[in-house]
Amino acid sequence: MSKGGEKLSKNELKRRAKLEQKAKEKAAKDAIRATEAAAKGPAKKVVKEEEPLDPGKYHEHRCKTITGYKEAGEIPYPHKFKVSISLTEFIEKYSSLADGTHAEEVVSVAGRVHSIRESGAKLKFYDLRGEGLKIQVMANASFAEQDFEAVHSRVHRGDIIGCVGYPGKTKKGELSIIPQEVHILTPCLHMLPTLHYGFKDKETRFRQRYLDLIMNEDVRQRFYTRSRIINYIRRFLDNLGFLEVETPMMNMVAGGATAKPFVTHHNELAIDMFMRVAPELYLKQLVVGGLDRVYEIGRNFRNEGIDMTHNPEFTSMEFYMAYADYNDLMEIAEELISGLAKAITGSYLVEYTPMGADEPIVTDYTPPFKRIPMIPELERLLEVKFPPATTFNQESGRKFLDDLCVKHEIECTAPRTSARLLDKLVGDLIEVQCVNPTFITEHPQIMCPLAKYHRTTPGLTERFEMFIATKEICNAYTELNDPFVQRAQFETQADAKAAGDDEAQLIDENFCTALEYGLPPTGGFGLGIDRLVMFLTNSYNIKEVLLFPAMKPDEQAATKDQPPTGTS
Repeated sequence: MSKGGEKLSKNELKRRAKLEQKAKEKAAKDAIRATEAAAKGPAKKVVKEEEPLDPGKYHEHRCKTITGYKEAGEIPYPHKFKVSISLTEFIEKYSSLADGTHAEEVVSVAGRVHSIRESGAKLKFYDLRGEGLKIQVMANASFAEQDFEAVHSRVHRGDIIGCVGYPGKTKKGELSIIPQEVHILTPCLHMLPTLHYGFKDKETRFRQRYLDLIMNEDVRQRFYTRSRIINYIRRFLDNLGFLEVETPMMNMVAGGATAKPFVTHHNELAIDMFMRVAPELYLKQLVVGGLDRVYEIGRNFRNEGIDMTHNPEFTSMEFYMAYADYNDLMEIAEELISGLAKAITGSYLVEYTPMGADEPIVTDYTPPFKRIPMIPELERLLEVKFPPATTFNQESGRKFLDDLCVKHEIECTAPRTSARLLDKLVGDLIEVQCVNPTFITEHPQIMCPLAKYHRTTPGLTERFEMFIATKEICNAYTELNDPFVQRAQFETQADAKAAGDDEAQLIDENFCTALEYGLPPTGGFGLGIDRLVMFLTNSYNIKEVLLFPAMKPDEQAATKDQPPTGTS
């Protein structure tokens, strides 16, 4: 019975006993805190830091504050915080909670503070972000087991914090954690851009990608998509029985592609070496060695221009398949690219907005892809009959191509070789047609020193390039495996290099020797991953799909000026 004489149930007696026990425990804690406070002397009044609005002054102020914490014996950068549940799991597990309630279990989460809102001195709200997700921190003084004002006066936008408390929902249904404890794990010393204006300046975004990732969720998702694309390609090739390999990044001879290389110096060997422009020659040597299906996904380096679709270092995938020809490769390419587009976007119809366009174009990845033979298409467009492709390595053939470029006002810088003139003609007349995935096939031998000659048309090769949205994304051919013809092709390239074409290849004696041991009939395929990611993520600038793209030197950084990250 109660003190007033009313009869109570067993459950009510237990409930009241628990309340009394909690009251005793709280009184004991308060007594301990009072004793400790008395031992420390009069409590210092907590004064909330005034935040200067100028980004430079803000940084200076924060640095001084953190230095003050260190001098006071505090650890502003703790070693460890135990996270018991990820934000992803937190949302999945507790989204079903009823509005205005909280779970009884205590969990710990961590993330970065993106916004701070106050509702009086005893209630604060933070947006906590991590893993591409967001939950709310509803800091209520009645739940706190710390000095509420002292802790929360130190939390700033951008800080990484850890929270220990109850999962719950506000009365309005916002999923939150109601913390007993809040710990600053890493203070942010710079002022984050305001959420209202965002972080949009491209130059600053590319230079400060970490801040871009903090502020812009679409950027984060783009790089998750890039990873999914690479993983899809890897699984596709693994399922076809290919072996993934790694080949050298530095080479004695810059071969495997027509491109200008970067030069570096090896101190121990006391020689200059070239950063690889392509892994082709090494991969074909592996096929000679009996690895019939090999591929490599990795970086290549070309000392060329920087523009919307070119970066000096880029990621490619190359595979080599014994006993296959370019017809087999076109079928594989159609299956790979169409399947990838469907897996990533959910449809064969993918929107892409070219630079300067008001409306997106729709590229159709439905197989089979269109195939355009190069020379017949040029003849059709120019309304002229070309001489035999076997003459393109002669002056008469070169002059014919030169005259065509002059007549149709197609620019080609020196040296005006047959290969360069043909490349300009194709670029100005055929590539611009290729909006949907399209194969341009059967290039002249003069353009393809590593491709096998066409089995029915002299002077041409069994090669194709695939274009999407007018840009090349892959290059493939039946491989040249005749060591005598290969050496002759290398010698022609060496002559072009001597004539001033710094993109032409030199003779690679090691590769020629490997061919003499016997390369089986082989198909080789190269894919530019960066450009493919551009088209599948609707990004017209290659810098958008590279975490750290090549940039011109930042004069502001060189003079140690603070970039204006606070307002963008």
